[in-house]
Amino acid sequence: MAEETIFSKIIRGEIPANIVFQDDTVTAFRDISPQAPTHILIIPNKLIPTVNDVTVEDEQVLGHLFVVAAKIAQQEGIAEDGYRLVMNCNKHGGQEVFHIHMHLLGGKPLGPLLSQ
Repeated sequence: MAEETIFSKIIRGEIPANIVFQDDTVTAFRDISPQAPTHILIIPNKLIPTVNDVTVEDEQVLGHLFVVAAKIAQQEGIAEDGYRLVMNCNKHGGQEVFHIHMHLLGGKPLGPLLSQ
C-alpha cells in the first residue's frame, strides 16, 4: 500500500488549498509556488505514487485528468494562447510528492521545456 501524502489530505479538505475543481475522480488546486501566472496541479483522488505504478484500471482516471486540464485551461483563459502539461516521475524526473500529479502551466510564453 502506498504511503499517504500531503495531496491526500488536500483531497479530503484536511489541509487548506485553493481548489479550482474537484469531483469524485480528480482534484485541481493552485500550486503554492507557481512557476507561471497560471500553475495548477491536477491529481487523481486515488493515490498512485508514480507513473510507474499506473495500471490498466487507472486508464479512465488518467484520461479524466486531461479532460479536466482542458476545462480548467478554458476557464483560466489560457486555452487559446496555449499551455503546458507536465507530469514528473521519480526523483530524477523532478517528482517531489509521490502522488502522481499533472502541472497545468500557462499565462505567458513558456519557452523551451529543458535547458542544457
